[in-house]
Amino acid sequence: MTPVEDLDEWQQKTVHVTHSADLDNLEKFAEYAVAVAARTADGLGRLSEKVTVKVRPEEVPLHLRAQDVSTHSMTLSWSPPLRLNPVSYKISYNAIKEFVDSLGMTQTQEIPRREIIVKHDRTSYSINDLSPFTTYSVNVSAIPNDDSYRPPTKITVTTQMAAPKPMVKPDFYGVVENEILVILPQASEEYGPISHYYLVVVPDDKAHNHKHPDQFLTDDLIKNNVRTDDENAPYIAAKFLQRNILYTFHLGNDEMYEGFLNRKLNPSKKYRVFVRAVVDTPQKHLYTSSPFSEYLSLDMREAPPGEEPSRPDPKDIHGDPEIRIEENRKEAGMVWVIGPIIAALMLSLCLVVLFIFKRRRQPCKAPDQAAVTRPLMSADVGFGAPSDPVEMRRLNFQTPAMISHPPIPILELSEHIERLKTNDNLKFSQEYESIEPGQQFTWDHSNMEVNKPKNRYANVIAYDHSRVILQPIDGILGSDYINANYCDGYRKHNAYVATQGPLQETLADFWRMCWELRTSTIVMMTKLEERTRIKCDQYWPSRGTETYGMMTVTIAEVQELATYCIRTFQVERNGNSSERREIKQLQFTAWPDHGVPDHPAPFLQFLRRVRALNPPDAGPLVVHCSAGVGRTGCFIVIDSMLERARHERTVDIYGHVTCLRAQRNYMVQTEDQYIFIHDALLEAVICGDTEVPARNLHAHIQKLMRVDPIENITGMELEFKKLANMKADSSRFVSASLPCNKHKNRLVHILPYESTRVCLTPRDGSDYINASFVDGYRYRAAYIATQGPLPDTTDDFWRMLWEHNSTIIVMLTKLKEMGREKCHQYWPSDRSVRYQCFVVDPIAEYNMPQYILREFKVTDARDGSSRTVRQFQFTDWPEQGVPKSGEGFIDFLGQVHKTKEQFGQDGPITVHCSPPRQTTTRHPHPPAPRNSGDVVGPPSGRPAHASSSLKDFPGPSAVSPSSDVACPLPLYAGVGRTGVFITLSTVLERMQYEGVVDVFQTVRTLRTQRPAMVQTEDQYEFCYRAALEYLGSFDHYAN
Repeated sequence: MTPVEDLDEWQQKTVHVTHSADLDNLEKFAEYAVAVAARTADGLGRLSEKVTVKVRPEEVPLHLRAQDVSTHSMTLSWSPPLRLNPVSYKISYNAIKEFVDSLGMTQTQEIPRREIIVKHDRTSYSINDLSPFTTYSVNVSAIPNDDSYRPPTKITVTTQMAAPKPMVKPDFYGVVENEILVILPQASEEYGPISHYYLVVVPDDKAHNHKHPDQFLTDDLIKNNVRTDDENAPYIAAKFLQRNILYTFHLGNDEMYEGFLNRKLNPSKKYRVFVRAVVDTPQKHLYTSSPFSEYLSLDMREAPPGEEPSRPDPKDIHGDPEIRIEENRKEAGMVWVIGPIIAALMLSLCLVVLFIFKRRRQPCKAPDQAAVTRPLMSADVGFGAPSDPVEMRRLNFQTPAMISHPPIPILELSEHIERLKTNDNLKFSQEYESIEPGQQFTWDHSNMEVNKPKNRYANVIAYDHSRVILQPIDGILGSDYINANYCDGYRKHNAYVATQGPLQETLADFWRMCWELRTSTIVMMTKLEERTRIKCDQYWPSRGTETYGMMTVTIAEVQELATYCIRTFQVERNGNSSERREIKQLQFTAWPDHGVPDHPAPFLQFLRRVRALNPPDAGPLVVHCSAGVGRTGCFIVIDSMLERARHERTVDIYGHVTCLRAQRNYMVQTEDQYIFIHDALLEAVICGDTEVPARNLHAHIQKLMRVDPIENITGMELEFKKLANMKADSSRFVSASLPCNKHKNRLVHILPYESTRVCLTPRDGSDYINASFVDGYRYRAAYIATQGPLPDTTDDFWRMLWEHNSTIIVMLTKLKEMGREKCHQYWPSDRSVRYQCFVVDPIAEYNMPQYILREFKVTDARDGSSRTVRQFQFTDWPEQGVPKSGEGFIDFLGQVHKTKEQFGQDGPITVHCSPPRQTTTRHPHPPAPRNSGDVVGPPSGRPAHASSSLKDFPGPSAVSPSSDVACPLPLYAGVGRTGVFITLSTVLERMQYEGVVDVFQTVRTLRTQRPAMVQTEDQYEFCYRAALEYLGSFDHYAN
């Protein structure tokens, strides 16, 4: 290490805490030495090891430029380097922007660096996840065959401005003489500087009642200002330039505001107002309108005496930003990049330094971020909010069934469900059959002949009183109809829209509905086709842009994951409106074609993602399946009850299903769905929310390692023991328990579930092997978790690899450990061997520092076809315990996945390890964890989590009686080290894509697919430690 005293010999550059630094004005072909040091309040630390590099301008991509730059996307193009044949290109981009938010506070938003790897034959790439009105630093570098560093070509690109983000509605303050005092909102300038505001007044009139504020065209409103003959016409009462909008406005004072008359009000009329914020661009005016205020009239309550309220000073809300920034700088310390240096060189500090700095710096900003972007709940749930719709139904429609099924405290939920499940779910059946709204409703509009073709199913209709009414299209009968109903959530009327899967005839109506309701998120609970039947017509473009009636929809981004898919659309309305909106669709793809999911964990993870991505000020969530009643009802009830449980510590499943059935028929369509709702809520109550922003992982692990003084056990132990709550019914191991298959199981306690087992082509009456399909982060059945082959199952092992196109084997054991055989050698060493129909020929063996790579040519003797199979045997796992450091295992994991990507194989990765001896212990039922799921704030550059409903629930001891349980510790074959490999693969990939970590739910989900995955507490803790080490390292995957 270079001593600090040598600093005078170096050129120096000081940067804030970061992973990279851009350094310019370097000489061509010169060699430079680079080092990094950390500085805290105590002074400068030691320098890192020096790195020597040479600037080679002929090895960088040429002519980098950005084309087709829009609000959310751009297309990059470049030319190859002059003297380098790259194997791929790395594109990276990030940004830091400042803007004034809706509270008048100057915000600094950091958009973290994202990296993309593209193939060597690509010289262009479209980026579709950008933020409007943001200046991005874009780098493109060529990656040579040896994966060594090459400097990038850089440009800066500013995206186009967009319409302002949604605003809150104007508020009524009081009446003074013949004027109404209204408190006006401001808009955020995140998407562009506000040019001016309009205050629009809409007199109460049937012609306007169904219009959304955005449907009032500015040109028409301006024309109405010169008309005095029609007192029902909407008009502009005031215009405010830039950010000079008043906080308290006297509506009806007969004064001029920038050329617009604030007319006197009619004492006999009611009015609604909204504010329109306008961003001016050279091409067009972009605007966003607030929601309507409540109905206003001069006979409302008088304004309180005294001074009128003024707009709060942002400093009073957030503290003085200058003082806060200075405190951040003092506490954060700085990273020094020292020496003659090359552009865009990224060096990592040691893990401890990196995380100490991050934890010192970020908590200072967390309260501000929470105050601005992360309200605990929507305004409708706050102080003075309207009563819960379900409670109102209980008061107003006291049917005997509702009275006899009161809300259930979450402390009693486990016992309540257990009681309902006795006698083969008899009481569940009785309870479900008794659900009845106690009212009769009409559906005349659904029965109109012009509307019948718009109904997917003849018996699933839209009640008249709760149906979504579209803005009528002149001259078209029935144009206000769509088969959709408003549904209430917890303490929020019309929180959801439940609708059928769109038909070809209703695609335009569907998008028109989303636009008119200002919906930001669509939840899709079905596949397009299930069991060869069309369940929903595709209502979005597969690529590019499609027009649906008056709506234009462009697909901007698709992210396909194992159990759900996220699509991002840019939506515009044809005609005079110039606004462009982003709508996300989240499609849950893991609901089985028949019945309900085996376990609720994937669904709960999906629901959390929906909540995280849906803006708090968005319109209703649009939820659909095929008919829009079964799975749709499940989603709405579970989402609403999680929110209720968090606030009231009770759930009212019976009451909420009853309420929904008064708004749309058949909601929660089957008894199985009704039971699934209960199981999902119990799972959420038991497990809590264990998702942590990646930047808070270090603090979270420290918290888990503390010993609870009452329980005398660490949080890590508590969390691991919670995993033991999952009990598998013996009926789930059908094939594995057959007498003809028992000899194929290495251990009698580790068997594959019937629903996830790997099936072989039947031969000699058996299709069985002890192996399970396991999902990864992005792909279903991405892995096969299996026991180490036995001498009697080696033939089946190779047959499994062939039939399921698995060309990568991960072996996490030696053949012998601690003097005992751990795995049968199932591969040939020096000459070809035939395993039934398959000839396996060893090609090569590479001895690497931490693993052995073997390559085999496998040939099907029946037709002569062949393929290459690669086996990675990790040799650095100690015979007892776990590795001291996760670095080597992460490197190994990265090599496996890089090889799979490099050779483009679609089949699963097969993973196996060895079987330790089984032991049995007795331990008390795991007690409640303290503050399970402590989430400080959203990860930098990621969507804020809108107050997760799964947070703050008690642990298992609070929902079920404590008892001494005799149970075998899950020390089984093909689950321990195998579980660690798959867990870390999933956790690290999710960390890259979402910036969050959830080790607990990842392991719990794996255990729903194969029992006892991640078998010991030290393996579980190792997953946390390895994830933390990964945060301080470079990417180990080719993205």
